[in-house]
Amino acid sequence: MGVTLGEEIMLLSLDDASGATKALSSTGWGVAGGILLDLVMAGRVAVEGGRLEVADRTPTGIPLLDGRLDRIAGWTGGGKRKKASDWLAEDQAKSVRAAVESLCERGLVAEERVRVLGLFPVRRYPEADGSVEREVRERLASVVTGGADPDDRTAGLVALLHAAGLHRQAFPGLPRKRVEPRMAGIAEGDRAGDSVRRAIRDVRAAVAVATTITVVAATS
Repeated sequence: MGVTLGEEIMLLSLDDASGATKALSSTGWGVAGGILLDLVMAGRVAVEGGRLEVADRTPTGIPLLDGRLDRIAGWTGGGKRKKASDWLAEDQAKSVRAAVESLCERGLVAEERVRVLGLFPVRRYPEADGSVEREVRERLASVVTGGADPDDRTAGLVALLHAAGLHRQAFPGLPRKRVEPRMAGIAEGDRAGDSVRRAIRDVRAAVAVATTITVVAATS
């Protein structure tokens, strides 16, 4: 595996010039969901009935995924099945930090420390190498606006972007109403194999539950 799903979502959500994260909360759900989906597709964790459990502690060899796998194993207490949506809420901010650190190590973004209003120090991650993000955007465009059949990973990426409400980050130049129906169709489609389709469905559902709970809490 090259760049992970979580890293792809992070790249789409970072402003290339300023390095600021657009829609930070939604990005957190998407990145955490992407990491979780990669772990499910790798057979390391399972999400069934909205519950999360570790299926295999064997490292994947990808530091970003293995770091989250270790955290999930500790969080579930070595076998207890907890809600996947609770895990996403627990780890979304940490997943974002882990994803940008991984992108820095890959040389795709650069870390800069700036002060907001001249007072508050913050980190920004402007683009250093845009080749991967361009490939991701081209792949998304080919299936969402071009009508091509997605491969399994692209279907999973589209499903997560749709569940997290990151339509604008994926297609900044297009109105949401133009891309949302197609993204929803891919997210709910049957082009992927049975096991992959179940993985996408279960993780997408967990992301949707987590984002809904956040919206309700923020407006109550």
